Amino acid sequence: MDFFIQTAYAQGAQQGDSTSFIIMMVLMFGAFYFLLIRPQQKKQKAHTELVSNLSAGDEVLTAGGILGKITAVSEHYAVVKISDNTEIKIQKSSVSVVVPKGTYDEA
Repeated sequence: MDFFIQTAYAQGAQQGDSTSFIIMMVLMFGAFYFLLIRPQQKKQKAHTELVSNLSAGDEVLTAGGILGKITAVSEHYAVVKISDNTEIKIQKSSVSVVVPKGTYDEA
């Protein structure tokens, strides 16, 4: 008899669970949005702004760890001087950070 009472109780509880399930899913989506999606969008926006503001004379560090000074900039590429008589052409999107002036030492 105890088995039938538990079954009846479980069936009655299922009707109220549908609204709480929807609320819980909305709360979980909100948490994912504010903890994962929104910070990533902010980071992407900041990187896009950094890349669009690159100019000749900026000292940069690439995602691959190359430190150099930009000598020329085009729409998608930048020419970076990494040592005397050595310049490389990189994609602007591979620049991870613009370092303070004087960080790149040409010695």
